[in-house]
Amino acid sequence: MASSSWLVKLPAMRARRLLCAGLASLVWAAVASAQEARRVVSKRPPHYPELAKKMNLTGTVKLEVLVGPDGAVKHVSVLGGHPILVNATVDAVKEWKYESARAETVEQINVAFKP
Repeated sequence: MASSSWLVKLPAMRARRLLCAGLASLVWAAVASAQEARRVVSKRPPHYPELAKKMNLTGTVKLEVLVGPDGAVKHVSVLGGHPILVNATVDAVKEWKYESARAETVEQINVAFKP
């Protein structure tokens, strides 16, 4: 008899699971749209390093930045770029300030260096 009562509850369990999955996708969509709307309020451009100038080094630095609800940069991850250019970019981006939001967001940044 225990197995038959479990079978009766099965459709209700599936409905709850579908409802939870639907809510999770709505929340994810809201977070994604909130990330798209976040903008930089204060931005210091990266310093073009002297060594990079002497080498005529150009390129793009790609970063992923974790921004706190208060708009402060909490963490910077390097996704790509020349090490000489990366250091200058990370130092500058750590000082950037974003507009406030309800939660942390992750922003992707591309900075191009040209002499």
